[in-house]
Amino acid sequence: METMPTAPLADRLRPKSLDEIIGQDHLLKGEGPLARMVQTKRLASLILWGPPGTGKTSIARLLADATGLVFVPLSAVFSGVADLRKAFDEARKRRAAGKATLLFVDEIHRFNRAQQDGFLPYVEDGTVVLVGATTENPSFALNSALLSRASVIVLHRLDDAALEALLQRAEKIEGRALPLTPEARAAMRAMSDGDGRYLLNLAEQIFTIETETPLDPARLAETLQKRAPLYDKTQDEHYNLISALHKSMRGSDCDAALYWLARMLAGGEDPLYIARRLVRFAAEDVGMADPNALVQALAAKEMYDFLGSPEGELGLVQAVIYLSTAPKSNAVYVAAGAAKRAAREYGSLMPPMHILNAPTKMMKELGYSEGYAYDHDTAEGFSGQNYFPAEMRRQTFYRPVERGFEREIIKRLEYWQKLRARRTEGES
Repeated sequence: METMPTAPLADRLRPKSLDEIIGQDHLLKGEGPLARMVQTKRLASLILWGPPGTGKTSIARLLADATGLVFVPLSAVFSGVADLRKAFDEARKRRAAGKATLLFVDEIHRFNRAQQDGFLPYVEDGTVVLVGATTENPSFALNSALLSRASVIVLHRLDDAALEALLQRAEKIEGRALPLTPEARAAMRAMSDGDGRYLLNLAEQIFTIETETPLDPARLAETLQKRAPLYDKTQDEHYNLISALHKSMRGSDCDAALYWLARMLAGGEDPLYIARRLVRFAAEDVGMADPNALVQALAAKEMYDFLGSPEGELGLVQAVIYLSTAPKSNAVYVAAGAAKRAAREYGSLMPPMHILNAPTKMMKELGYSEGYAYDHDTAEGFSGQNYFPAEMRRQTFYRPVERGFEREIIKRLEYWQKLRARRTEGES
C-alpha cells in the first residue's frame, strides 16, 4: 500500500484560528479593525493589502469561520466571468436559504476595471461579503467605485520576531530543531524578506538535510537558492524605492541614499531609470545652490551609457554621493512653477516694443526696437530696462536661498536691483 505524501510544511502550519495569525496584531488584537468586526459578528467588505506570505488568505478564511459565513475562494489568475457568475448565483441561493457568503478573491488587482465593476451590485445588495487580497497598491490597482464599497486593510510584512515564531512552530511540529547555527538561522530569516510562506519552504528544505554539524551562513547559502529581493520594476515597490532614494538625497543622508540605490540595482531596476531621476533631482533639489550637480548627474548617465553594468553603476554611486552632500535649493523648481502660473494668468501678452527686433522699415515706423538700450554699452553692463509686457507688473519668480552658490547669486540680484532702482529714480 502506498503511503500518502506528507502535506507541505506551510500547509500543515496553516493557522486554525485568528489567534494563531502571526505578525498582524494591529488588525486582530484589542481595538484592531478586524478584531472589532469579529466581536460584533458584522463583517464588511474588505481589501487585504500586503506583501506575499503575510497571511491574507488565512485571515479571510478564518474571518468567515469566526463570523459564520460560507467561505468561497476564487483566484483572479485562474477565474473568469463564468466563474464569477457561478459564485454569485450560488451565493444568491445561499442567501435565500439564510446563509451568508464570504467571497474571497485572491490577486483581485488582476481583474480588469469592467470585471471589478461586476462585483458592485452583489456587494451593494449583500449577496456577498467581498474580501479581496492584493500585493499592489489599491489606489492604483482597483477602481474607485470598488474602493468606495470596501475597507482597505493593510497587512505588515513579518518582522524578525514573527519569523522566528514561525520557525519555532515548524520545529515543534517536526519534533526537532533546525540544523542551523544562530547566525545561519538569522540569515535564513533575512533571506525570507518578511514572507512567512517562503521562510517555511526554506525550513522544509533544511529539515531534509542530514548533517552532523549545524550549517553556518556560508553552508546555508550553498544549500539554498538565494531569494531575489522583493522588488517589482513595474509595480508599487518600484515607486516606493525611487521615492526613498529621492527623499534620502533631499535630506542629505548619503548613506541611506546609497542603501536604496543598492536595493534598486540588486532588484534589477534599469540603471538608466535611476539616472533619469538623478538628473531631475539635480535641477529640482540642488539647482543653482551647486550648478555642477546637473553636470555630475549627466556625467553619471554618460558613464553608464559608455560602460554598462556593473562598471557603469559606479557613476550612479558617485552621483548619489555628490547630490546627497551638495547644498540644497528648490528655488529653480519653485521659479519654474511660478513662471508657468503667471503665463497662464496673463495670457498671450506681447513683449514690450523696445525689445522687439525691427528688421523692416514698417516695423521701425511702428516703434519696434525704439528706445532699446544695449546693455554692453552701459558702464555697468546693465541697462535696467523693463523686459516684462507693458500690461504686466514686474514679477519675482526666482528667490535663491542662502546656501551654496546661490549666496553669490543673491549678491548679483541685489546689485542689479539697486541699479534698476537708480535708473527708475533718474527717469522720474
